[in-house]
Amino acid sequence: MIANPLPWPNGARCAVAITFDIDTDSFLHLEQPEQAPKMLSALSWLRYDEIAVPRILEVFRHYSLKQTFFYPAWCMERYPHLVEMILKDGHEIAAHGYLHEEPNKLTREREHYWLRRQIDVIAKMTGRRPRGWRAPVYKASQYSPELLAEEGLVYDASLMGDDVPYVLRTKNGDVVELPSHVALDDWPHFVHSFDIDYRMPVKSPDEAFACYWAEFEAAYDHGGLWIGVWHPFVTGRLSRCVRMARMIEDMLTKKRIWFAPMEEIARHAQACIAEGTWQPRIDRIPYYEDTIPELRDAAE
Repeated sequence: MIANPLPWPNGARCAVAITFDIDTDSFLHLEQPEQAPKMLSALSWLRYDEIAVPRILEVFRHYSLKQTFFYPAWCMERYPHLVEMILKDGHEIAAHGYLHEEPNKLTREREHYWLRRQIDVIAKMTGRRPRGWRAPVYKASQYSPELLAEEGLVYDASLMGDDVPYVLRTKNGDVVELPSHVALDDWPHFVHSFDIDYRMPVKSPDEAFACYWAEFEAAYDHGGLWIGVWHPFVTGRLSRCVRMARMIEDMLTKKRIWFAPMEEIARHAQACIAEGTWQPRIDRIPYYEDTIPELRDAAE
């Protein structure tokens, strides 16, 4: 069912990355700058990351996993003790905006400013520039891939256009896309908050993880890429984290699973391309330079 499956290392049937976006209270300040300091309940809820991140790291240590944490740089500056914990355990930290700003609402110049700012913070706090990026709320702009290429980033993790890695080709060079999709995001399954006007019917852990597992089995059967897009204050809640640990154990019992941080997956894709053992699908970015002519002409 996958036309061009990527050959995974050591004969693995699929690749798995359990990624966490550590947004904490960044987007609350961005979206409601005047009200945010007054929103004690929402701030406390979002700051549950301070409880959840150590818990998630404990699970990863138990199963000897190295994974990727996407981090708004403001959150790194605000909660440096969490950054230290993640680095101590050898995990990757990737970029996720500065204050969770949405790139497709910015000019190219402003987007580039915020990208450089987050890169600088990550480089200063981790000792190396980030290799990957995920757009906050998945809202990459038509400029995002070319800016990532210009800044030397290896991969993007914002798009949903395939079941395996593919290549975004820009005027500044290529970026490896590591796609996921909404069914593997924990927000639609669990988040319900009047403070941020996001009210989904909250599922039990078993219901949500049944969805994740169905996606995993399909990836396993067909050589796909499975990327969880989760948040510590959501999936790091006690019952959900317990269920996450059980899912990891179930995955490992199936054998021939490649758990890897996102940079390793992107580097593997690059190596296969260079060796000629795999031909990726290539998307030329931007898809459109402007309003499609049919609509532009009609407006005139």
